[in-house]
Amino acid sequence: MPVLSLRQPPSSRPILRLAPPTPSSALVRRVSSQALLEGKRELVIQHHGSEYHLRLTRNDKLILTK
Repeated sequence: MPVLSLRQPPSSRPILRLAPPTPSSALVRRVSSQALLEGKRELVIQHHGSEYHLRLTRNDKLILTK
């Protein structure tokens, strides 16, 4: 009776190489919520003709709604 093997020989396994990590601070601009809100509880952001509201809740969470 023939035997079926599901394992691949080690020579046929692909080699995965990861790119070296890049510092995220160089790629993304960071702004504090205090600087954006300037002591207020809501900020209106205009984007492509639409308005988005960034609100600070009573529990100090941020909510962005359209």
